[in-house]
Amino acid sequence: MKADIHPNYHDIQVTCSCGNTFTTKSTMSKDAFHVEVCSACHPFYTGKQKIVDTAGRVEKFNQKFGGLRKKAA
Repeated sequence: MKADIHPNYHDIQVTCSCGNTFTTKSTMSKDAFHVEVCSACHPFYTGKQKIVDTAGRVEKFNQKFGGLRKKAA
């Protein structure tokens, strides 16, 4: 192998928007990294579903465009 061609592999601190932090190794030049979803808050790992939209897509659509559709007789 050639010498001095490999990137610097070092520890970085990863911070999630939920507040969870963990350390991993990376070749990034940064010492810290921010993510939006991690295994501590992702519904696949927690088994809990987060409802972001309280009104629902179908209800929003019907409120906006419900009067344009003709009623079936």
